[in-house]
Amino acid sequence: MKIHNYIATAILVTGIINSNSAFADNHLEEVFSLEAISNGPHRSDSNKARNDSRHPIATLEFFGLRKDMTVVEILPATGWYTEIIAPYVAAEGKLYAAHFSPNSALTYAARSLEGFEEKVTENPEIYGKITIRHIDPPHEVIIAPPASADLAMTFRNVHNWIMAGQELEYFETFYAALKPGGILGVVEHRALPGSNMEIMETTGYVTEAYVIEIAEKAGFEFVASSEINANPNDLTDYPAGVWTLPPSYRLGDDDRDEYTAIGESDRMTLKFRKPE
Repeated sequence: MKIHNYIATAILVTGIINSNSAFADNHLEEVFSLEAISNGPHRSDSNKARNDSRHPIATLEFFGLRKDMTVVEILPATGWYTEIIAPYVAAEGKLYAAHFSPNSALTYAARSLEGFEEKVTENPEIYGKITIRHIDPPHEVIIAPPASADLAMTFRNVHNWIMAGQELEYFETFYAALKPGGILGVVEHRALPGSNMEIMETTGYVTEAYVIEIAEKAGFEFVASSEINANPNDLTDYPAGVWTLPPSYRLGDDDRDEYTAIGESDRMTLKFRKPE
């Protein structure tokens, strides 16, 4: 396929695979591994630099991503994870990107959607097989054919839904898109246990217990948690909430070295299943 030829050639040229190796099936497997794609030439240096903080390979493996899956990525923003997922499933699977609706009341939604659409259309060799859907409960909730997806994933979005008072509606939307036995993967900034709703509505941090509670209300079964994205240096108490830390640095240069040393937020990584 064109996408495979394009990416394989680019990765070979940049030396991710030994340039003296024959282009055999085992080398193709290496080219299309999550590790090779996450460090591929189609990704910017700044995006690749965040691999150490976001642990995409371990995270996607924990969620059980396979090349032949039908996958829904929920609110991909600029497409940081899309850059990895899309090439990985291009040949054998299917990717739905459930992005903002152009009809959303959020001031930044249309701009974010437009940027993502431009990224996809300007790089058809990599993203041409993505189907973009819109998510805006309760108005737009068909993010994939009902009960068709093997895996749905969302990265650092739950706090936004809590702020909008729509967290349950979102989880119900994912539930409808997944087939029985399908998996939902959630990564979210982690609040200290026992944190109240005011904290979750204002700081960007959410407790694991509350995410599990909402998912179970929507019908999901909790499967497992992982500390892949944990950061014990994050104390979660900052003047501008989670956005104080990198990469946002909402306070500008104020105590920037201190926040750089802390690193990106402490994050929960949770896996749920839609019952058979």
